[in-house]
Amino acid sequence: MDTMHLIFSHRPSIDARLESRNSFIDHQLVSVSGVRLGAAFHRKLRMGGGVSWIKSDIIKKTYLNDEQGNVLTNIRYLKFVYLCYYIDFVFYKTKRWQLSVPIQAGGGYSWLQKRRDYYRGNTDAKYLLLLYEPGITAQFKVFKWFGFGADVAYRFAIGHSKKTGVNLNSPTYSFKIQFWFDQLFFDVFPKHELTKRFGPSEW
Repeated sequence: MDTMHLIFSHRPSIDARLESRNSFIDHQLVSVSGVRLGAAFHRKLRMGGGVSWIKSDIIKKTYLNDEQGNVLTNIRYLKFVYLCYYIDFVFYKTKRWQLSVPIQAGGGYSWLQKRRDYYRGNTDAKYLLLLYEPGITAQFKVFKWFGFGADVAYRFAIGHSKKTGVNLNSPTYSFKIQFWFDQLFFDVFPKHELTKRFGPSEW
């Protein structure tokens, strides 16, 4: 409780991110994109919300027989989109290394559609999708304003597979190139009024 009180006693900064995570669906490597916006407290705790969607093409095929006995291939494209809330707490930190525990949970819809890229006016049946993704993130800073990161998590998905026939439960992973523009500004302009007010830069 003392640690949390110390964290929230600091002025929050904006946490904005574009994400791309890799995972496996039907034994295929796929990419899930996302946008996140929230607040960061003393570089120890980040929380906020965002939206994610599948970027890769996942094709679901079924086979039917017509009246003449010919086999017809029915092709559908898997789509899903969901809103989520996230929290990321740093539990280990040195000058260059940092380990944190990100957790996100949310809900949205998954569906199968005939056309590959077709969203506006889409009337295909949509099914409720609930997700929970715990993980762990490692970060290495080269400079105060530049570093690399990687995270590994597991996506638990509930409420869709019986309808779509696709299992979304999967490990996820991503590799990151990270910039901290505020820290770069503080380093380049150490005497600026903003640096005096919000800086200086720190590891």
